[in-house]
Amino acid sequence: MEIKFPASVSRVLVLSGPSGSGKSTIVDRLLNESPVRLREAVSATTRRPRPAEVDGKDYFFLSHEEFAAKRERGDFVECAEVHGVGDWYGTLASEISRAERESVWALLEIDVEGALAVMERYPGALTIFVLAPSMEEYRIRLESRGTETSEAISRRIATASREVQQAERYRYSVINDDLDRAVLEITTILSAWEEQSHA
Repeated sequence: MEIKFPASVSRVLVLSGPSGSGKSTIVDRLLNESPVRLREAVSATTRRPRPAEVDGKDYFFLSHEEFAAKRERGDFVECAEVHGVGDWYGTLASEISRAERESVWALLEIDVEGALAVMERYPGALTIFVLAPSMEEYRIRLESRGTETSEAISRRIATASREVQQAERYRYSVINDDLDRAVLEITTILSAWEEQSHA
């Protein structure tokens, strides 16, 4: 694996990948095990909190009016209406500023559309696309969750195949066929980028 750097490194790590790629599990492992200090950027959303979710920890829960006002002011690095149900999600620039103040990397687990917006604003960001070994593996993983109808799973598979076509726009692609190996590959890349950020 060849590690290349942009002219200037931004300490922003973007992880994307389709449903079933295992990116959320990888994020949990990175937050606990990464040799480089990370802070997960808390997303903002207009959806209602679920039981046990904490404002400012799980999400920043905003009203539609608050979200729209922040969007108008340009407070978001990226934001979008998700799943066509009328709820918005986004990453506030203040979350990246907070990571900068703490001298840690901002970790954003976001979709492809959001990642492309971040790449534009932070051209020196480290972007990694997480893939399952095959399209069939996505289906197997989604079905094993037992949380969605076969119709919903088919929709997610269609979305996954579209997202996978965007993987080449990321600096690196990591295949999550073995969780330990995938985490090691990402931490190796991250450590090299951390060194470069001090160079």
